Order: sequence, then structure tokens, then C-alpha cells
Amino acid sequence: MFTNQNVVLKVSGLDKSFQLRKILENIQFDIKSGDRIGLVGGNGSGKTTLAKLLLGKLRPDKGTIEKSDHIKIGYLSQSIDFEVSEFGQHHSNNGEDLYQYTKELGLNKVYDWNGERLLHLSGGEKLKLALSDIWASKPDFLILDEPTNHLDFKGINWLVSELANFDGPVLVISHDRHFLDQSVTQIFELANSKLHFYKGNYSDFLVEKQKRFENQQHAYQVQQSQIKLVESQMEQLKSWSEKAHRDSTKKGSGPSKRQFGIKEFHRAKAKKRDSQIKSKMKRLESELTKNRIEKPSEETTVRFQFDASGKRGKRIIEAKNLGIRFGDHTLFQGSQFYINHGERIGLLGDNGSGKTTLIKMILGEETRFEGEIWKSDSLKIAYLSQDVDDLPADKNALEALGFTDRQDIHRARTLLANLGLTEHILNPIKTLSLGERTRVKLTDLLMKEYDVLILDEPTNHLDLASREQLEKTLAEFTGTILTVSHDYYFLNKLCDRLLVFEDQRVKRVEKTPDEYLNPEKDNVNNGEDDLLIIENKIALILGQLSMLDQKDPKYPVLDQEFNLLLQQKRNIKK
Repeated sequence: MFTNQNVVLKVSGLDKSFQLRKILENIQFDIKSGDRIGLVGGNGSGKTTLAKLLLGKLRPDKGTIEKSDHIKIGYLSQSIDFEVSEFGQHHSNNGEDLYQYTKELGLNKVYDWNGERLLHLSGGEKLKLALSDIWASKPDFLILDEPTNHLDFKGINWLVSELANFDGPVLVISHDRHFLDQSVTQIFELANSKLHFYKGNYSDFLVEKQKRFENQQHAYQVQQSQIKLVESQMEQLKSWSEKAHRDSTKKGSGPSKRQFGIKEFHRAKAKKRDSQIKSKMKRLESELTKNRIEKPSEETTVRFQFDASGKRGKRIIEAKNLGIRFGDHTLFQGSQFYINHGERIGLLGDNGSGKTTLIKMILGEETRFEGEIWKSDSLKIAYLSQDVDDLPADKNALEALGFTDRQDIHRARTLLANLGLTEHILNPIKTLSLGERTRVKLTDLLMKEYDVLILDEPTNHLDLASREQLEKTLAEFTGTILTVSHDYYFLNKLCDRLLVFEDQRVKRVEKTPDEYLNPEKDNVNNGEDDLLIIENKIALILGQLSMLDQKDPKYPVLDQEFNLLLQQKRNIKK
């Protein structure tokens, strides 16, 4: 089918619109065996639409998609619609592989899980089952839509390793910067219905994109200067032409022949000016038709602003002897911790360890637990859940938010516009991307004042610009933040303490996520600190020894201490 034997999929002249909105225009690319492609772009830019077109789940308005014969595509959808009740029934021939993958992902004895256990799966556990199902099917080509959403760090490391060992091509739609840097060697960016291509990982893409922007901005400014110069020249010629036309119709004194000659001279002059103007206009139009340089579009600025309603007492939440189980499955037990005002706490633990369940307990939505949770009476809590499917599908964003007061509606419109939803504010929720739906939910939070923000996977579905702006805004929030996130960059930028879910316990840890997840770094830093202290002591003793006579009784004591410090320094440097 393909002239190049390495090509497994070829896209030519692809167009797709929904109603009057152009999503994709003249998209063309090849995917070759072994390609590692990250597909990025703003929320609603058409990434998932393109994936569905490649899979044949949608039909293009124009263009073709050619695939290698008998190619088997493993597809992970952004919204996990995997039916856990059917788990293991799809692959009766390779069930052993299926359960091996679930075990590697930290889901033990899945085949023993009963109905009660399956009813209480976390988002991460559902995702791990879906990934195991895909890998067990032995695909030739992977298309993964936001594969790290909900996935714990153990699962992300597994996925990075598996992708490195996978022989076929991989197309990953993701907003996870750390994951993209580890997993891809090309970036396809969807912007303004067009596809742009970059070599390298996500960090390389950012550098190259900035360079291209600056080059296009410079070329655009040069061309605009040239256009202004030509337009100025044309205005001058037009002025001269108009004067020549006026002169050709003036009544003058003298012989009629002479008058006729003068008028003819001015008519010829005016005609020449007209010809020059037409020539210059033609040249300018031709130049712009061939080489028009579009003004480079700036990234849409997303603006968040959270307001805390005021400071409260120092300790705002405290748990004593806390535990919860579902049937025979214990999430955690005998746990105690506290949360103070103004702290930024990350909830860290494997998928299914009980992070979202603890949030529901704090919110009062889950009451079947042991022990107690105390909360300050005057506490105002705002909660962003990881589920975006709970918005009414047929209502638009303003209707879904449910505001009736004119002032509230005006403020909601402004906030939605700040979040980049100006064009789609009146579209039904079901037509919005998952990232756009997340922005609608954020607007609901922004409309209120509160002391505590509880965020369950807040960066899921958000595009990269929105994630970075959210990080900056949350850093300025004066209240308390409690967040579940598997976005490594986001968690490290925001959190200075942790609630760690480990060995069926929830424990408070006075460390940043990076310090906790990478203890070897902490050891290196401690070694550097120890070395600095020892070197300062050595310098001090050398100064004292230089001022003493060797016969002084203090000299051998200091000399012995000096040699001991030298030995300690050698041991640290080993």
C-alpha cells in the first residue's frame, strides 16, 4: 500500500468541522514504525477528534486515512468507559498476560475481586485495568489519550518503561510535561485547526516553538514596514495624479493651441501616475499573495483568581484513629493527622489507597468510617472533583452553573472568558472537550469565597498553559490547599507537606513531594551540608594550630581532632 515500508498510517488533506466550527483543516502526516509522537494543543483544539478519526470512530469531511493491512490499534480513551464487570472476558486466550500486567501495575489478585470491590474502584484503578486490557491484546500501534490522568507514580513509571520497550508506533495525547519529556521524540501541535511538527521531547518543543514565534514576529514586522512604505509611496503618487488631473481641466489664458498642449501634458502626466499606482498595487498584491506572513498568534492568557474569606484558627482539621473498609477490603485504619491553616498538603499514595475516599470523609459525603474527623465550625471548603461528567450535558456553561442574579451572571461570563471559553459559552456542555468542562467547574469555584481548597486531580484535562497559570494562582492563595495530583511538576511547585497513604495508614510527612519520592537526593544534600560543616571546623582548627607552639599541651588535642575531621571528610567524599 505504502511506498515507504516503514509507514503504518498516512493522513492526507483531512478536514473536520462540527456545525460552523472548523476543528481540523488540511491535516497531513505519516506515522512510521517506532515513532514516538506527543500530540499537544489547547483544550478543544481537536486532539481527541483527530484520534477518533484515525480509529474510524468519526468520518472526516474531506481527506483520507490509510492504514497498513491488518494493523491492530490499542486505544485508551480520555474518559475511561472500561466496563470492569467484563474484565478478563475479552482475552480468554491470554488471561495470564492480563493478570501479569495488573500485578505489575500494583493491582494484586484482581481475579479474586468481588462485586463490592469492583464497585469502589478509584479512577486510577480503572485506568490500570484498561491499560492491562490494552497491553494483553498485543497491539501493533498505540493511541493513548491522557494516559497519566489518575495514574499514580508507580503506574507512570511502568508506562514509561513499557513504551520504551514497545516496538510499534505510539501516539500520545497528553498535557503531562514530565511524562512527555520521558516518552516522546516528536511533538505534533494542533493550533488554529492546523498541525505543526517539532522534533524532540516536550522541553525541546517549547524552545523551538519560541524560536519560530520570534522569527515569524520579526518577519511579520519587516513585511508590515515594507507594506507601509509602499502604501506611503502610493499615497504620494495618488496626490500627484489628482493634481495632474486638476491641472488638465484648468481654464487658462493664451492661445487655444497652447492651452490644449498644456492640458494634454497634464493629462499624460496624470495617466502616467495612474499607471504607476496600478503597477505598485499589482506588485504589492502579488507579493502578499505569494509571501503573506501572518501575524503570529499569542498564547491565550488564562487568568485564575482565588479569594480566601479570611484567616481562622491555626488547626482547622484533625483526624484520630481514622479507618475505613469496603467489605473485606481495608483502605486504611488507625490513622491520625492534622492540617493547619495556610498549609499546602499533597495526598500521596498508590491508586486505590483511599485518597479520594478521605476527601469525601472530610466533606461529609462518606460517613461509614471508624474514628473521628474534627473540622473547624466556621470552615468554608471548596471542592473540585476529578469527575467532569457530572455537569448537565444539554445545558450551556451559564445554565450549568445555575446563577440567576444578573451580577453573578455577568461575573461568570467574565470568568469563563478569562478561562478561554468565550467562543463556546453558549454551546451545550456535551460539545465541550473534557478540558473545557474542567474550566466550567473551576468557574464555579472562583465564584465563591472559602478557607480551604480541596482539589482532586485539578490538572487532569487542562491544557499546559492552564496548568501553569493554575500553579501560579494557587501559589498566591492565602488559605489552605489539600490536593490529589499525579502531575509531578504541579505537586512539587505547590506542596510543602504530605499526607502519605502507605501500609494501610495515613500519615503526615513534613517533606516536599520531591524529597519524599527521591530520598537519595536528600541524602546527597545532607552529605553536602555535613561536608560544609566539617570544612568550616577544619579551617577553624588550622587557624588555632597556626597560633600555637607544638609544645603547647593544647596542640596534640587539636591535632588529633584535625586528623579525625580529615578522615570524616574523606568518608563523605567516597
